Amino acid sequence: MKKLVLIGFLLVIVTGICFSQAAGSTMYVAVKTIDLKNGTGFFAGKVETLKQGDAVTVVSVNGKWLQVRSPARLTGWAQSDNFSSRVVVASGSATAKEVALAGKGFSAETEIEYRKEGLDYSQVDAMERTVVPLADLEKFVKDGRLKEGK
Repeated sequence: MKKLVLIGFLLVIVTGICFSQAAGSTMYVAVKTIDLKNGTGFFAGKVETLKQGDAVTVVSVNGKWLQVRSPARLTGWAQSDNFSSRVVVASGSATAKEVALAGKGFSAETEIEYRKEGLDYSQVDAMERTVVPLADLEKFVKDGRLKEGK
């Protein structure tokens, strides 16, 4: 019985440590820029724009979203994959895509290797350059009665 109580006590302590590290911890913006939003939806309003290397304090976690306090003391939401527990230093300007791909082990050299195998990324590159105005996206979601950007 004592072993069961001890295991339960240790489990509670370990769980508390894990959750305490999320809220109140410092994270760093790992992409060139990210918009801090007033909610977790795609169409949530912008609170401010953070730059790579900005330190933020985690206020709470909601799935893949972090509520953070910015250096300007503003609070808002952004997706957790835009942050790192370490300062990210990039030579030049890394885009969110480049940081995400590098985190997955994909680089310019990897793309060259895939091209040698006959894969062509020109169509993917063309799609990534497409910019759709926010008003058009909102109309598409409304007209299609889609779930509002969650």
